[in-house]
Amino acid sequence: MELPAQPELASAWREIRAELRRSVGDTTYEIWLAAIEVRGWDGTVLTLGAPAATQTWVAKRFGRILESSARAVLAPSVRIAFTGGSSTPKQASQAPEPKTSFNPRHSFAQFIIGDGNRMAHGAALAVAENPGQAFNPLFLHAPPGLGKTHLLHAIGNYVQAFGGGATVRYTTVEAFTNHFISALNTRSVHGFKHSYRDADVLLIDDVQFLASKAKTEEEFFHTFNSLHENGRQLVITCDRLPRQLTTVEERLRERFESGLVTHIRPPDFSTRMAILRKRAVLDHIPLTDERVLTLIAERVTDNIRALEGALIRIVAHHSLTGHPIDTDLATAVLDEIHPQQNRRQITVDKIQAAVASRYGISVTDLVSPSRAARIAWPRQVAMHLARELTGSSLNAIGDSFGGRNHATILHACKRVADRLTTEPDIAGDVAELSSQLATRQGDRAY
Repeated sequence: MELPAQPELASAWREIRAELRRSVGDTTYEIWLAAIEVRGWDGTVLTLGAPAATQTWVAKRFGRILESSARAVLAPSVRIAFTGGSSTPKQASQAPEPKTSFNPRHSFAQFIIGDGNRMAHGAALAVAENPGQAFNPLFLHAPPGLGKTHLLHAIGNYVQAFGGGATVRYTTVEAFTNHFISALNTRSVHGFKHSYRDADVLLIDDVQFLASKAKTEEEFFHTFNSLHENGRQLVITCDRLPRQLTTVEERLRERFESGLVTHIRPPDFSTRMAILRKRAVLDHIPLTDERVLTLIAERVTDNIRALEGALIRIVAHHSLTGHPIDTDLATAVLDEIHPQQNRRQITVDKIQAAVASRYGISVTDLVSPSRAARIAWPRQVAMHLARELTGSSLNAIGDSFGGRNHATILHACKRVADRLTTEPDIAGDVAELSSQLATRQGDRAY
């Protein structure tokens, strides 16, 4: 709510909201804080208002972060109050129902498809077009920053636009837990159940955080069963495979695996370039030299969020310094946030050692002429990783694997890429190896 008599307050409130979003993250902000409005400002107390159903909960749960965000923008002595009550509200009479809000930029049209995410994209689109009929549940597995949440929002946007009135709800496990705890405290569990179990499509982000929350896990299990038994669609994201959720009850892991489990792999170079081009167009970035995008795509390889973040940081430096967006600026910024030295530490030798250890064979076996299945597949995985994670040529990689030619390396890479798309267990193994290699430093032993 902008106050015409105090235009500077409207500007300050925009800054406070930006600070809030940075502090709590996009998901929590959209669910709980996006609807807050400014109601007054007397130089000491910033008075806020929120929807009646959520005001007490928001004041209790987020009062401190609201106050610290306001102090960061206005003054160190600022206090927060809500209309109709103080900053220490009375107990709510019922649990607030989360607001479902989808990022309009996270649509299927804006999702860049590549070899690493083609199956996940296709499955998500099929679910959006025919909820409860295609893959139920759909379990999207990937490390952070590869587009899982984008696909959830894309499904939500699609169902809201073309679902004929179907109800779609998005939640994180953290928000689900907070809502459940509030329902228990306010004796409004019936309303809590209604808000989730009546959804035609339930989108659940970051299910790995369900671990070690016994009461929430029990309620989640019953919510899952209720929706599934009634033909409602569930889509779940997680940073690990169901079988790796060892602290989650087996009965839930089995249900996660009962539908389609699909893996999203880090984007290849051409996909990274397409993502950067799309972001440059969306943000109207004045880019005259595409070599800037090439530099970013070469340096930032395993995380879309980091990829786009690097571009944003280069643009920010351009805005602040007036330096043109060229390869000199891009190199200087990338050297600060994504130095090359760590990537150079990943060598073919280290990849061979890591893969051999993973599959219980020796490096000697890996480079030998043997075609035994227990050796041939790990060898192909090692070749694939060598091509993805090092700057070595195909011929150099072949030499490292017993003098094999470049055609053999290409064949191995294609076979691994094909299986990564269709076999989640293999995709998980390769992703873990890639992450392990990327994070281990120096001469630590594998």
